[in-house]
Amino acid sequence: MLTTYKAKAIKSPEGLQVEAESRNFKISIDEPKSLGGMDTSMSPVEVLLCALGGCQAIVATAFAASHNVTFEDFFVEIEGDIDLDGFLGKADVRPGFQEVRYTMHFKTNEPREKMEKFVEFMERTCPVGDSIENEIRLVNAGIVII
Repeated sequence: MLTTYKAKAIKSPEGLQVEAESRNFKISIDEPKSLGGMDTSMSPVEVLLCALGGCQAIVATAFAASHNVTFEDFFVEIEGDIDLDGFLGKADVRPGFQEVRYTMHFKTNEPREKMEKFVEFMERTCPVGDSIENEIRLVNAGIVII
């Protein structure tokens, strides 16, 4: 069953700030001052890292019972490397992440082997992780002049 998700990003009149919305929810996006922003909120790449951690946390929680896994607490630390010269047009390098690393932390009494199998399931199931790890078509559906 193919499901289409929709979002909109609206440029704010101030600096590089953007308000993004999907369904009835909004988030602010900006850049740090070192990249020309006002540092009022996370940058787009930081939001992407958070989306990965959020997706992993949701998958862990949603599927723990069906995998007979219990844990008291869960969090993910995520970091990624970007060559900013690509973003700034100073060098012919990719502007996006070259590598993203994450560490999952479980507070649990489950055996390590069981948790490793559960994490393998999580990695196969997380839509954000799959979208980052595998090539997807990115389609410009048009330009509208208003």
